[in-house]
Amino acid sequence: MAKEIITTDDLMIFKLELLDELKRLMEEHSYRKNKRYLKSAEVKELLGVSAGTLHNIRVNGNLPYTKLGGTIFYDWNDIQRIMKEYRIDNSY
Repeated sequence: MAKEIITTDDLMIFKLELLDELKRLMEEHSYRKNKRYLKSAEVKELLGVSAGTLHNIRVNGNLPYTKLGGTIFYDWNDIQRIMKEYRIDNSY
């Protein structure tokens, strides 16, 4: 099996790439955290549900929303509330 030698330059490049990726992830997380109102596409991604499922949750009255024009907005606090309300804890 061939061996590959890793140099300090290789490690420095890896370090810079890793720091860039961490910075990108932190900025993405910070953006979501500071955003109070989310659009349907963001909520679907966050919860991992389809458009139909989100529609059913909304129509059943489980998740309040605001409709401005043709855009539906959801309050971050309401999303957190229903996640806690419907949490299932199977630990005994």
